[in-house]
Amino acid sequence: MTPLDSFPMHELKLVYKVLHRALLDEVDLMDSSFLSQLQAHLQGQARTDGVDTSNHSAWDAWLASSGTRGGLTLLDGGRP
Repeated sequence: MTPLDSFPMHELKLVYKVLHRALLDEVDLMDSSFLSQLQAHLQGQARTDGVDTSNHSAWDAWLASSGTRGGLTLLDGGRP
């Protein structure tokens, strides 16, 4: 199986946002191992980027950004 860190961050964020929006309609996603692992992976990257993932607004803003600070250019005007 391909590890999550081999996929582009913007794709992982997109998949996470789509699945998260579907939680109310697809309650089985709440117990999904994939969604749990994806969230943990993204939160780890967000913390590496200096985001307080316990702050919902900061987490949402990071998810909405087009890049990460991990050596990539941010397309949303942020500074590495």
